[in-house]
Amino acid sequence: MHSSPALLLLLALGLCCPGIHGQHYELRVSFRNSITQLQVGQRLELLCQTGSKTGVFWIHQDKSGTPHFIVSTSSKHLNTFQGNQRTSRRFEASKDRRFYQLVVKSFTPQDEGHYFCVININEILYFSRGQPAFLPVTTTQPGTTTKNPDLTTLDPERRMQEELESFCHIFIWVPFTGICLLLLQLLAITILLYQRRTHHNSL
Repeated sequence: MHSSPALLLLLALGLCCPGIHGQHYELRVSFRNSITQLQVGQRLELLCQTGSKTGVFWIHQDKSGTPHFIVSTSSKHLNTFQGNQRTSRRFEASKDRRFYQLVVKSFTPQDEGHYFCVININEILYFSRGQPAFLPVTTTQPGTTTKNPDLTTLDPERRMQEELESFCHIFIWVPFTGICLLLLQLLAITILLYQRRTHHNSL
């Protein structure tokens, strides 16, 4: 076997990172309605314009930076939520002409973070910029408050770079780890067969 972990890593980078910078497709995520401040229990509607006829994936990156798969919507309007479910008690998803829509039915602090839509074209992933969604103010101590990032004042370039690096790590290292485990198994089998053949020849 002539494959090496370095070569496999380069192949994974070739599949992941070119699309992550959106070389050929521009995805845009926005609020369906003009929102200045989110409230607990509010219905939040997000739109993704892809410029492509393929389906989309919706991903939520929480405040700690951890990404969570929400749903995939095919070009035929079929939804698959987390756990391979067709419906979700927290989210709705649909397609309307050129737009894909994600709905957070009742917004809670758990739903704060950034929302991305992702498309897969020829095994290359293309990410939208993250749409921030945060509750406005949380009180910590009497007389002091901590304000979450405003929907419009975050540095978009820095935010996008951090988000893309985070997703790139996930989509590269998860399959890469699986490939490495497979290679180790194949190596162990090869060594075992070689030892048996050597032992047989010595008899």
